Amino acid sequence: MKTIILTAIFSYIIGSIPFGYLAGLTKGVDIRTLGSKNIGATNVFRNLGKKLGITTFILDMLKGVTAVVIIPSAVKYFFGAEPELNEAYVAITGAICVILGHSFPFTLNFKGGKGVATGLGIAIGLAPISALTGFALWAIIFRATGYVSLASIIAAAYVALGSWFIDYASANSSIIPIVISFLAALVIIKHRTNIQRLINGNENRFSFKKDK
Repeated sequence: MKTIILTAIFSYIIGSIPFGYLAGLTKGVDIRTLGSKNIGATNVFRNLGKKLGITTFILDMLKGVTAVVIIPSAVKYFFGAEPELNEAYVAITGAICVILGHSFPFTLNFKGGKGVATGLGIAIGLAPISALTGFALWAIIFRATGYVSLASIIAAAYVALGSWFIDYASANSSIIPIVISFLAALVIIKHRTNIQRLINGNENRFSFKKDK
């Protein structure tokens, strides 16, 4: 139980680091007042430029990897392992808490990002085949349509399905696919305003030129 609790705490704290917001501060602005007012990499890219946008994406993605791979190992190393504890449950705890930290960070009054990059990091740690092919699918859809939101929604749904039928198709336990599906659903729900704009036909396409 100690491992679960510590993993949960550290993962939530890591998730609550608002890299997009911090990127804005390096330019003397609050990213929450620009563009879509989101702290995610897309809004940073649009308003602060390519370098900060890509950096934000990578750092947000590393949150997910850290929570499901590094933090559980570090907790067991520094605080002692519990042999009877299923490692999958520890990784799942990290996954849930880091995405909650990113989406509802205590550092920004519980108003955070949509979790796409962090979710990708989680998927890389828990379901690498689905994650990498899902990222390729995201790139194809984004390239074809110009819609980051549409690509993210479809990729999230794909990774959820892929965890069931690719990475854990022959596994005895379905707990990890269940959790990945839950997190994918959270990412999609966080895109609900984008979905409405897509339906209405007024969703913004992404431009590689910084907004003026």
